[in-house]
Amino acid sequence: MKPLIMTTIQRIRLSDLAARLGCELHGDPELEITGVAGLEEAGPSELTFLSNPKYGPKVKNTRAAAILVKEPLAGGRLASLISANPYHDFARTLGMFYQPPRPKPGIHPQASIAATARIGEGASVGAFAVIGEHVSIGKNAVLHPHVVIYEGATIGDDFCAHSHAVVREYCRIGHRVILQNGVVVGGDGFGFAKTREGTHFKIVQSGVTVIEDDVEIQSLTSVDRATMGETRVKRGAKIDSLVQVGHACVVGEDNIICAQTGLAGNSTLGKNVLLAGQVGISGHLTIHDNATIYAQSGIGGDVASGAVMSGSPAFEAREWLRAITAFPKLPELLKTVRQLEKRLERLEGVSTTSPTT
Repeated sequence: MKPLIMTTIQRIRLSDLAARLGCELHGDPELEITGVAGLEEAGPSELTFLSNPKYGPKVKNTRAAAILVKEPLAGGRLASLISANPYHDFARTLGMFYQPPRPKPGIHPQASIAATARIGEGASVGAFAVIGEHVSIGKNAVLHPHVVIYEGATIGDDFCAHSHAVVREYCRIGHRVILQNGVVVGGDGFGFAKTREGTHFKIVQSGVTVIEDDVEIQSLTSVDRATMGETRVKRGAKIDSLVQVGHACVVGEDNIICAQTGLAGNSTLGKNVLLAGQVGISGHLTIHDNATIYAQSGIGGDVASGAVMSGSPAFEAREWLRAITAFPKLPELLKTVRQLEKRLERLEGVSTTSPTT
């Protein structure tokens, strides 16, 4: 049973869909599409896609009416939309058919909004949302129930914050930013000075967090404020759930940071960096543009532009693959080395006791 999702269109002719997407159509232009689904789930009036060739064998078993592909399929059983980027066009089509519910504009009577706060037109503010003194929010914002915006925060247009998201004092957020449930922007950085008595003295976190345009941050992620200066997440970055971005970090443009990754303070990431799940980044280092860090890697030093790293401690991924292939064989290799050492010792013993001629 498919989930109930708000529908924007009920059906669309394949020729019209091809025109909207800018795709070349192979098949019946009058075919009507009523939805989108994966290869294995698609029904006889739905569109599917193939972007990874390794899933090609599944095409012969799909029940879909049409498919987004890079090249025409042999046999012509399925209508095809030829796309340079099938996955992107599939995502665009999904947005034509389905959209999550959007609350109507207006301020719920149980929301708490300071008299000095400024909220742009078209905003929707849910029950028990709290907006502090001197907050500025742009047009068409959606604040779901229990969102909290602290004093002095500045937020751009088309902001969306889901329940229990928090934007702390004086933080700055750009346009079209999405905060999923439980995100904390601008929580205190983890800073303490050890006293002579051995106790921990809290260092005031006087900086802010800045989130630039078109950033999305997934559930239960924390982007800490800086001790001094700022923590910054640059334009277009996408941060997954359960990520920790420490104080004074810089997350570069169009970064992808996957779940359970941690960035220690003062880490700097360049453009188009990809951090897979459970990556750990030591502080005060730079990962340069277009680097890729594989899952569960530990980064303890700077990473060059375009590098692909893996392992903990991390090193070049191709070398890591060779090393990890050898790793399970180490016990047997060690056993063999010990046997060879014993044979060598016996041979040396025989040599030293043999009579000379």
